[in-house]
Amino acid sequence: MQASGIRIEGLRKRYGAGETAVDALKDVNMLVAPGEVVGLIGPSGSGKSTLLKCLGAVIEPSGGRMVLGDQLIYDDGWRIRDLRALRRDRIGFVFQAPYLIPFLDVTDNVALLPMLAGRPNAEARTRARELLAALDVGHRARAQPAELSGGEQQRVSIARALANRPPVILADEPTAPLDSERALAVVRILHQMALQYDTAVIVVTHDEKIIPSFERLYHIRDGRTHEERGEGRRL
Repeated sequence: MQASGIRIEGLRKRYGAGETAVDALKDVNMLVAPGEVVGLIGPSGSGKSTLLKCLGAVIEPSGGRMVLGDQLIYDDGWRIRDLRALRRDRIGFVFQAPYLIPFLDVTDNVALLPMLAGRPNAEARTRARELLAALDVGHRARAQPAELSGGEQQRVSIARALANRPPVILADEPTAPLDSERALAVVRILHQMALQYDTAVIVVTHDEKIIPSFERLYHIRDGRTHEERGEGRRL
């Protein structure tokens, strides 16, 4: 199977049973190619968070199919035995808050995941420094997280998401706490990193500042996805 980025077919998620059951996802279909960044938008309660949790192997869907990179991970049941290793090694997460470890310097914050995956410490730190340099925060490699600006912290969190060379990055409201200039800079970086590392990226957002930057959008309504063409403005 060739690397396919993200492919979702007929994904469903039901909470509860009987008369009280709630269908959070009814028929979700998405395709995100390697090197592509797409936006996922929709009103509160539409199923965005549920979809991201299913993709991130945090909760189990009720049916459908999911392929991440070159791995079929779900087909009416999990097809991966070690979901924790899947999340650690194959999926990069970027959140609204950077969630950097306060007592580790910037380099070790990025190197930690490769170290946990069994890579030698020196190799993991070399990879971390390369990513930090690519994201223009190499000069902050030995700083503590509290010494960074909000924009710098988010760049470090993107470096951490890329540390294990995942085929997929899931970004949940990554620009919410940032002003317009820094928000657009973060999205520009995600586009650059997606192309450079052949990574498929989904960005969940309500941020109207960045929505025009996507060439493709998935709008989720009533548990179903609808593909839309975005403006794809040059950043």
